[in-house]
Amino acid sequence: MSAPETAGRPLSDAAQRVQDALVALDAKAFENRVLELHEPVKTAQAAADAVGCTVGQIVKSLVFRMRSGAASGRALLVLVSGANRVDTGKLAALLGEEVVMGDPKFVRAATGFAIGGIPPLGHATALDIVIDRHLLSFGRLWAAAGHPNSLFPLTPTELRAMTGGRVADVA
Repeated sequence: MSAPETAGRPLSDAAQRVQDALVALDAKAFENRVLELHEPVKTAQAAADAVGCTVGQIVKSLVFRMRSGAASGRALLVLVSGANRVDTGKLAALLGEEVVMGDPKFVRAATGFAIGGIPPLGHATALDIVIDRHLLSFGRLWAAAGHPNSLFPLTPTELRAMTGGRVADVA
């Protein structure tokens, strides 16, 4: 089942920024289209229900702040299955420094988007990105597209190529 299309109306500004970022990747032959729904999909379960997939196929975009060491204060985007939680101990071991969840102000400054609609690409600043390995086990994924009502479909291969993220076990 696929999500309903944006019925002849323009995308919201934030969703359009994500669509523009996808178009900018066109040289790599991505044809992903942002879909804007009538209802908010702020949670992984709401998004899964809206597009008819499992919650595991929803890409959660979580922003952490590096807390100690050389990268202290920098933002890190972690992409994880909607069915999983990030293990901050595993993440800290991978990075060699502690991390804490970013607060809404920090998240918006780093990504240009509000919590609940953070996409895996098109951010305000360049971010280090970690992709949880579990996401690679699905054939199709759905990721937020900048606005609480927006998402776009993609494959795990596209997610890796779009983001340049490092794959690791962090759930």
